[in-house]
Amino acid sequence: MCGIAGVVQTHPDGSVDHATVHRMCEAVVHRGPDDEGIFVKAGVGLGMRRLSIIDLAGGHQPVFNEDKTIWIVFNGEIYNFPELRTELEKRGHRFYTHTDTEVIVHLYEDMGADCVKKLRGMFAFALYDERRGKLLMARDRLGKKPLHYALAGGRLLFGSEIKSILAVAPELASVNNEALLQYMYFGYIPDPLTSFLAIQKLPPGHLLEFAAGQVQVRQYWDLPEYGTHQPRSEEECLEELEWRLAEAVRIRLISDVPLGALLSGGTDSSTVVALMARASSKPVKTFSIGFTHDDFNEAHYARIVAKRFGTEHHELVLEPNVLETVETLTSSIEEPFGDSSMLPTYYVSCMARKHVTVALSGDGGDEIFAGYDRYAINLRRQAFERIPRWAWRLYRERVYPHLPQDMHGRKFSYNVSLPWRERYVDSISFLPSFERDMPLLSNEFRETLRTDGNPENVMYRYFDEAPAKDPISQMLYVDTKTYMVADILTKVDRMSMATSLEVRVPLLDHLFVEWATGLPVEWKLRGGQQKYILRKLAERVGVPREALYRPKQGFAMPLVHWIRNELKDLIMTVLLEPRTLQRGYFNPAAVRRLLDEHFRGRRDHSHEIWRLLIFELWHRNFLERIRTTEWGAEPYSVTSTAGNLG
Repeated sequence: MCGIAGVVQTHPDGSVDHATVHRMCEAVVHRGPDDEGIFVKAGVGLGMRRLSIIDLAGGHQPVFNEDKTIWIVFNGEIYNFPELRTELEKRGHRFYTHTDTEVIVHLYEDMGADCVKKLRGMFAFALYDERRGKLLMARDRLGKKPLHYALAGGRLLFGSEIKSILAVAPELASVNNEALLQYMYFGYIPDPLTSFLAIQKLPPGHLLEFAAGQVQVRQYWDLPEYGTHQPRSEEECLEELEWRLAEAVRIRLISDVPLGALLSGGTDSSTVVALMARASSKPVKTFSIGFTHDDFNEAHYARIVAKRFGTEHHELVLEPNVLETVETLTSSIEEPFGDSSMLPTYYVSCMARKHVTVALSGDGGDEIFAGYDRYAINLRRQAFERIPRWAWRLYRERVYPHLPQDMHGRKFSYNVSLPWRERYVDSISFLPSFERDMPLLSNEFRETLRTDGNPENVMYRYFDEAPAKDPISQMLYVDTKTYMVADILTKVDRMSMATSLEVRVPLLDHLFVEWATGLPVEWKLRGGQQKYILRKLAERVGVPREALYRPKQGFAMPLVHWIRNELKDLIMTVLLEPRTLQRGYFNPAAVRRLLDEHFRGRRDHSHEIWRLLIFELWHRNFLERIRTTEWGAEPYSVTSTAGNLG
């Protein structure tokens, strides 16, 4: 696992110096604390920071081919590299390392850009072909590893993180209002936009080819059609599910460094641990955290699972310094990110990194096997489709605006009045329902809607592209393309890499995902039971029922408690400061009303307040430091501010 970065001049006579690439690498040293490698030649600079996992002694990057005309920097793991290496050696290729990285170089020699189709794993790489004068960049099929790029100032810049690009081009720190509005809607910024106008994300399953000053981006993989193969029986389905997932777990146990698992005690991570225990000759190292607030403490379930499979279990029940953590994270995250579960993800990564360098997780199961409550909820709400659309439209326009804002069921009634696709997007969007009652955006920022379009159009585009006929499968496709990539996987990558921990995700093995996608929806959501067949598999491999059949908490945390206590002074200070209110994004009166309603106990606005807080601290702790190029400056001190409140 590594962080990669680089620059290519668009003009043939342009040059790149070693110091520039070094600065780009220094910005992501946390992703690879073990080594730095840089290649500079003829207007091209490739750099990487390495976290040593495979071939500890010989895996220095950049890696090259036999005649040193092809060079690559690579972030990720290719799990089928032993088989690929054997095939390539039979075809006459000579290897000088034992790494998975070198496999890509020789595959490229044989197949060109199509080499990515042979790779099984998580990856983001940049490969320079000197003979063709071409740079090839690629990102794995499901977006486990990030890759950003910008074409500006006569050069193409790229990096695992935006920090690398801004380290040498701080002038690109011009905010993208369309992307920030997407954050306001969803709590994250979907691909390909970033919070900066000039910088793009390479979407999952896409290639970028850069030659003669031109960038071409094309898709090489997508989810297959949903519901194409019907198992003859539940037993047949379970048998195939078991061997496919067991193989996906087994190949992710290849490592030359200590390896473990992040265990929440839920269906997905527990099933992964069960299959790890079966494949491992030693006790699996497992890691879980809990909180002192019982309503948010899942450590009990993780403990039950760990005992069942005889793992070497590490548990930390903590009352963290939330102020300090928020300060640390908002000075490093490159875009506003509203998922509060980044905190427990960061904490468990910190704990795991003390014992292992690699950890497996259960991420992806909800989007592949319909694990979120919203799928079943939206399925039930289809009953409202029987009411004519003209009647619902009349209700929204003539009746809803006159209902008391504190009326029970008011928001529900608006949501069920929408056609099913609009209903689903409304249910996963924070801002529209809020704006109907309390216009939060300033008039100036709302103009972004007129110039750049409605952020919800991102979701509707994926609905239109979904290779599925039934509504649930279409929802799964939309979430896999948006929420899973830009929220879940982004959170796991950033928080684990902040601690130099590599996380592997067997449920998102692309061959396994292709098979699971083909299962009809009734194998995923049956009788209101989410993840039906995956839960059956979990039972089959020995996961205790009390861990499987319980209310879903996700990576729960006491956000409501923290906002009303530890974070209250910070929130009131930061969000009501003139500096915040004068940025022009929000209506100051609406912000005051939001905070007043919450802290008077009239409504729970915890998640909305959290998003606003992160948004403002991102401006202070990351954006403003970039714009002044004061990388060494101290971030906005939330602890000192809170301590000085009278």
